[in-house]
Amino acid sequence: MAEVLLYHHIQGLTDGVKSFADELRRAGHTVHMPDLFDGHTFDSIEEGFGFAREAGLDAIRERGATFAEDLGPALVYGGFSFGVTIAQALAQTRPGARGALLVYSCLPVTEFGEAWPDGLPVQIHGKEGDEFFEEDLPAARELADSAASAELFLYPGDQHLFADSSLDAYDPASAELLMERVQEFLAGV
Repeated sequence: MAEVLLYHHIQGLTDGVKSFADELRRAGHTVHMPDLFDGHTFDSIEEGFGFAREAGLDAIRERGATFAEDLGPALVYGGFSFGVTIAQALAQTRPGARGALLVYSCLPVTEFGEAWPDGLPVQIHGKEGDEFFEEDLPAARELADSAASAELFLYPGDQHLFADSSLDAYDPASAELLMERVQEFLAGV
């Protein structure tokens, strides 16, 4: 079973993010989820960004990275949207990473180094028509094409946070398929 460090999206550590983590735990995985917003959750992406900007985006990212220091190195780093900025950085730079799960976002690999680490498996998930993911899609495709153990999964629709069962954007069919793919990925790392 895998040990996963999972970072929430910009609307905070919502019940839907907690439910996602609980499903991974029921499958036998160990899941760590730092609350980067100190209990605050938001009804919209805009409200979440407003909070994060006021608190300091870099400071929040640093807190997320610091959380990893108390854990062993053999982690799968996962993130939802904003959380991908922390998870991807750690997966690319922290020795001993076992994998990366990048959900709703993907940054250019060059943000954190010259190339994706050799042999490090990664899954990227997003909706084809999601206005936020569309700007990340070129980086996601480049990563999927350049890394031997990379998979890019595109889902129909335009919802951004589609696997969060506590939000209006929730898409049960796509969320179920995403979970199946994540479970298969974690079984293989």
